[in-house]
Amino acid sequence: MRHHSKAAPGSVNRREFLASTVATSLLPALTPGQAPAPPAAPTASGWMAEGPVILVGNWDDAPIFPRRVGGIPVWLDEEYRREHTEAAVQALQELGVTLAILHFFKGFGLEAERPYIQDTIRLAALCHQHGLRVGVYVGSTIIYETFLREQPDAKEWFVPDFLGRPVIYDHQTFRQRVYFMHPGYRAYIRRVLRVALEEVHADLIHFDNTSLQGAPAIFLHPLAVEDFRRYLRSKYAPEEMARRYGFRDPQFVRPPECDWPLREIRDPLFQDWTTFRCETLARYYQEMAAFIHSLRPATAVECNPSSGMNGSNTCWFQGVDYPRLLAHTQAVWTEEGNDARVTPEGILISKIRTYLAATGLGNRIFTYTGVRYGGLPVTETQMKLEMAEAMAFNRQCLGMVGGVLSVQKLPAGPRRYLEFFRKNFELFRGVESAAEVAVLHGYASLAFNNDRPYQSTWLFEQALIQAQIPFDIIFDLKDVSRYRVLVLADQECLSEAEGETLRRFVQRGGGLVATEWTSLYTESRDLRRDFELADLFGVHAPAEALASGERAAFPASERRRVKAGRVAYLSEVRPAIEKPPAEPMHSRFWKLPRNADELVAAVRWVGRGLNLNVEAPSTVALNLLRQPTNHACLLHLINYDAEPTQNVKVSARLAATTPAPRLCVYSPEAAEVAELQATARNGWLTFTLPRLETYAVVEWK
Repeated sequence: MRHHSKAAPGSVNRREFLASTVATSLLPALTPGQAPAPPAAPTASGWMAEGPVILVGNWDDAPIFPRRVGGIPVWLDEEYRREHTEAAVQALQELGVTLAILHFFKGFGLEAERPYIQDTIRLAALCHQHGLRVGVYVGSTIIYETFLREQPDAKEWFVPDFLGRPVIYDHQTFRQRVYFMHPGYRAYIRRVLRVALEEVHADLIHFDNTSLQGAPAIFLHPLAVEDFRRYLRSKYAPEEMARRYGFRDPQFVRPPECDWPLREIRDPLFQDWTTFRCETLARYYQEMAAFIHSLRPATAVECNPSSGMNGSNTCWFQGVDYPRLLAHTQAVWTEEGNDARVTPEGILISKIRTYLAATGLGNRIFTYTGVRYGGLPVTETQMKLEMAEAMAFNRQCLGMVGGVLSVQKLPAGPRRYLEFFRKNFELFRGVESAAEVAVLHGYASLAFNNDRPYQSTWLFEQALIQAQIPFDIIFDLKDVSRYRVLVLADQECLSEAEGETLRRFVQRGGGLVATEWTSLYTESRDLRRDFELADLFGVHAPAEALASGERAAFPASERRRVKAGRVAYLSEVRPAIEKPPAEPMHSRFWKLPRNADELVAAVRWVGRGLNLNVEAPSTVALNLLRQPTNHACLLHLINYDAEPTQNVKVSARLAATTPAPRLCVYSPEAAEVAELQATARNGWLTFTLPRLETYAVVEWK
């Protein structure tokens, strides 16, 4: 392999970088702690909207990578050759797979990986020939042992040690992390993308390890430090900086270096650094998406922030703020775990929140739903539940059902689910949420406090899930008029403008449920003398709590009518399993809160009842969707219990007083479509689903 004596084409030296980024590398300045209103959610690339997305992958299978990792099987080369045959592609086509994400760029370098890229080009041609779309893998780590032979100046991209430890991928010491906004790295990735688009003709770019790119350690790179200082200067005039920080010039500011657990993120530098990282990561994907679409407009952009809505503060730990990031993608991965099940402790675990967040932001979710890539064990029941969740809550995507070869091991039950999805795809095309309830995930509340806002929000959502109340997750209050009820579970940081929006919402007839310290802080997390929404709540923040700094003595709960609307203030969401301080709100804490009935009753009261009522065990979850094109309502039901559920009773408000519509029940467990008897009386449709095994869809028009 030829060793270059000078920088490769497209690289930029440090002086050129500093000159060029002063005006172009930063996003618009924000009010401290305030997330910008995201742009309109992107529509999926046309091909994604045309039909079902059922994917497989082989992105780690190019032998250069497993050989470097070690512990390879003796049959590695044999399976690799089989993956790249027409017979393998034909088998995928016959199974119903529509998208294959292939190995492409792992970070060894374009020269080192060129033989395997040629294999990808040939395999992609076979996939296209047999009607499959092709995605390609683009990693974000650099395997320096080979890469530096091709690109010696890449040493400048590497992040220095963080707190005395090398910044690498997991325990793979040969995979180094880079500051992704280094101009040399960005130029190189554009070269990678050009090969993917012009030689492979990729229909989708899969950017991996997004969750690691914005991690705190990355921003100790010297250029990142300079970027941060420039960001602060652009965000604050000297007088504003003096009010916020006590000094006027950030010349000597350094990003915080800490490895201790954080509860409340009070330090304004920590807050601004969090927002800076979120903005910068989003800016990178905005740039890459623009480049991709300039060469091949129909190619979809997808990335892997990994954590989903699993209860961790992705803004702080990963620099991932979903509204900002997903504004530039059409699909997004989650590897959060949270496999659908009910634990022995009685905790219903699901990815429902992740699906709701992504679909609300115009994205599809890619996640494992079938045979696990890499051979991880999973039961047939587990696969069916995962596929059921994807059908009920995702958009036209069943997820990843296996590897290029391993998918052939898909058991009979999950295979029926895959066939059901394809056969009945019209049930899943062009749907939108019919939820009347929205739960707010405010940026400042969840980015700057790792404790109660997470515990209360996740547990309130758990109560709604297990009470069969459909809801959306929203990230701002820009358009709330379509909802009957808004839930603010310890959303402690609200701006005055957001307070006015909520007042108008209630005064015009909306229902508001708020808990604990909602609105006690500004969007910068500065403490107020009282709740911003005290006039709506009818209660005041206890003076003794404000004076002592303790936030344990909540006001008493209160229900009240405010003009045409209703407000319920609840003093506490009471956990069944208390989350330890500073720990993420992971699924082991998702047991139904002790006052779940009180939370649900408040939602129903402020909403004056809801348009859908379901009587079912708390192990049944549902989603209510509509299809505007044919005026259909679709009720998706999932039974997480191992035993079938009998006699699920449903009542739904009809748009008009009409005869009972025809009700059809579709299920992978049934050989044929069934019809249900229903009654229509006083504007309500009522029916009973006699048996729910794992998953069913009830349709009426």
